[in-house]
Amino acid sequence: MNGGSLGIRSGSYGSLDKPQQLQQQQNGGSHHLLPIQSTIRTKPAKMFKEKDRCFPWLFKFGSQRKVGMLMLCVISAAVFIWVLYLGKGGDVQDGDQVPNLISPNISVNVHKQNTTALVLPPPSPSYFLGYSLPPGHPCNTFTLPPPPADKKRTGPRPCPVCYLPVEEAIALMPKLPSYSPVLKNLTYIYENPLTKNGEFGGSDFGGYPTLAQRTDSFDIRESMSVHCGFVRGTRAGRNTGYDIDEVDLDAMDQCRGVVVMSAIFAAFDNIQQPSNISEYSKRTVCFFMFVDDETEAYLQNSGQLGESRKVGVWRIVLIHNPPYTDGRRTGKIPKLLAHRLFPNARYSIWIDGKLELVVDPYQILERHLWRKNATFAISRHYKRFDVFIEAEANKAAGKYDNASIDFQIEFYKKEGLTPYTLDKLPITSDVPEGCVVIREHVPISNLFACLWYNEVDRFTSRDQISFATVRDKIRAKTNWTVNMFLDCERRNFVVQKYHREVLEHMSPPPPLPLPPALPEMLPPPTIPQETPMRRGGVRRGRRVGARRHRKVVAGDREGEPIS
Repeated sequence: MNGGSLGIRSGSYGSLDKPQQLQQQQNGGSHHLLPIQSTIRTKPAKMFKEKDRCFPWLFKFGSQRKVGMLMLCVISAAVFIWVLYLGKGGDVQDGDQVPNLISPNISVNVHKQNTTALVLPPPSPSYFLGYSLPPGHPCNTFTLPPPPADKKRTGPRPCPVCYLPVEEAIALMPKLPSYSPVLKNLTYIYENPLTKNGEFGGSDFGGYPTLAQRTDSFDIRESMSVHCGFVRGTRAGRNTGYDIDEVDLDAMDQCRGVVVMSAIFAAFDNIQQPSNISEYSKRTVCFFMFVDDETEAYLQNSGQLGESRKVGVWRIVLIHNPPYTDGRRTGKIPKLLAHRLFPNARYSIWIDGKLELVVDPYQILERHLWRKNATFAISRHYKRFDVFIEAEANKAAGKYDNASIDFQIEFYKKEGLTPYTLDKLPITSDVPEGCVVIREHVPISNLFACLWYNEVDRFTSRDQISFATVRDKIRAKTNWTVNMFLDCERRNFVVQKYHREVLEHMSPPPPLPLPPALPEMLPPPTIPQETPMRRGGVRRGRRVGARRHRKVVAGDREGEPIS
C-alpha cells in the first residue's frame, strides 16, 4: 500500500504496475486485482502532471476529489454569469448551443430557461387591424330601402344608415393607429427663403414645387419629405400665412383625440350648432371654427361672440394674413391640412360652414372608418362619377375660369387619366362630394391630403377635379384607397342650410290675413214659416236649422227691458 501511495505521488504509473504484479505472483495472489489496475490506468497521467505543475498549492489544502469539485463549481459559476449576460441582451439566437465545457446538468438548465421564454405570449400588434360586428348584429344585415315611388322628387335626399349606439361606438374606438402601407415617416418641406423654380402654379404659402418634385412625391417610400403648405415656418400657423394666435395654437395642440372643423370666410354662412351630440362628445371632442376678420366682426356685432371666444360648442379661431384672396381656396387649408393644424389629433371630421352636424362624431367615425378599416372617407357625388363630366359642369356653372379648368384636364389626360367606367371597380366613382372629409391622421392618409392640396395650389381650387388623379397614383404604389360612401349616407348626418346672403335676400313670407270683423250681436230675424207645396203631393217641412218664431219683448241690445 505504501508503494502504491508513493507511486501515485510520483505520478509514475509504469514503475508501479510491474512491481505490484511481480509481488502478487510471488505471493501466490490471484489476478482479481487486474480490473482495478486497469481502472487506474484509464486516468490520464498527463492531467495530474499538469495539475502538479499549474496548481501545486491547491493540493496542499484538500484531496483530488475536493479540488475537482472546486474547479467544477468555478466553471459552473462562470457559465452561469455568461448565460445571465446573454439573457440580458446578448446576441445568442439559439439557447441550446452551449460550450462543450458545460456539464450536462447545466446544459439542461439553460435549455429549460429558453424553453420557458419561447412559450411566452406573442407581443401585441402595433396597429389597429379592424374588427367585425358579431354574427346576428342588425347592422350586418342592414340594406338600403328601395327609392321612394314619388318620381316628381328626383333630387338628392338622405337615406337610412345603421349607426351603433353612441356608447358602443365610443367603446370600439381603436387603441392603436391603423396600418400605413409602405410609408412610415412623413416630414414636410420648409423653405425660407422660397425657391421659385416651379414651371407653373404654386404660391408663397404652399411653395413652388417643380414638376420633377411633384413626380417624386408620388413615388411612395418608407420615409418621405413633401411640400404640404406652411412652407415658411416650422409650426403651421406661426409666421407662415394663415397665421393663428398663440393662445389658439396652444388649444389646438391640446386636441389629442377627435376634432371637428369648419370655416366661414367673408361672413358667407351662419354658424350651425351641432345637434344630437352626446355629453361625452361635448367633453372630449374639439370643435373649431376658423373665421376671417369680416366674419369675426359680424359675430361680434350680432352679439354672438363674447370673451369666451366660443359660439355654442364652436371655438372661434381668427385667421390672420390669409394666403389667398379667394375664400374658397383659403378654405381648403383646414379642410385638407388638418393634420398640420392639429398635429396631436388622431381623427378629424371636416364639414362645410353651411352644414349642420346632426349625428354624434363617434358614430360617424365608427360607421365610415373603424368598421371599414379605412383611414380616409368621403362621399361620392350623387349624380356625377366622371371627372370630365364634372369639369364641364363646373364650367357651365361658372365655378372657375374655363381656360384654367381645360388646362388642368388636358394635363391629367396626358398623364393617363381616363373617363370613369365599370372597369375601375371596386372604385365606385372618380368624383367626390367634398363638403365632408373623415380621416385618421396616419402617414399614408396625411400624404394623400398633402398631395391633394398641392394639386389645388398648383391648378384650380376645384378639388373634385384633382381628387381621382392623386388617389390613383398612391393606390398604384401602395394598394391604399379611399372609402367612398353614398352621398345619401352623408346627407343622413349633415343637413345643408342656405348661405347667409341667400337667407337675407329671401322675401319674407306674406303676413297672415286678419280674420273678418264679427257682426254685432242683433236679435235673430223673424223667419216666416214656409207654406207646404201642394204641387206634386209632397209636403215639405221646415228647413234644417230654421228656428220657430217666438215673441221677444222689446229691449236694448243686452236683452234688458226698456223702462
